[in-house]
Amino acid sequence: MIHIDQVKKKLLIEGIIGQYVHGNSTTFGFVTINKGSNLPLHHHPHEQITYMIEGKLKMQIGNEEFVLEPGIVKVIPSNTPHSAIAMTECKLIDVFSPVREDYRE
Repeated sequence: MIHIDQVKKKLLIEGIIGQYVHGNSTTFGFVTINKGSNLPLHHHPHEQITYMIEGKLKMQIGNEEFVLEPGIVKVIPSNTPHSAIAMTECKLIDVFSPVREDYRE
């Protein structure tokens, strides 16, 4: 059992901090994003599932643009370009498969 407060914080880019726990085939992330922070367009081979806990996050996934709000879950397929801008302070959960080896300590 791990308490999230015991998980080391990883600065992804300015204003975006993740705390990651890795299983055999998935990575769980608790992410906080400062208002106005911008995650540039990128892609990765991992399937990603994002669940919004708090805040509003404007996202582009492929050709689709929308706002994630609390309670919304979005699946981002493998290798799909995506970006985000935090309209407010945000807290969310990201789950990746396979494991994000690049997010290990």
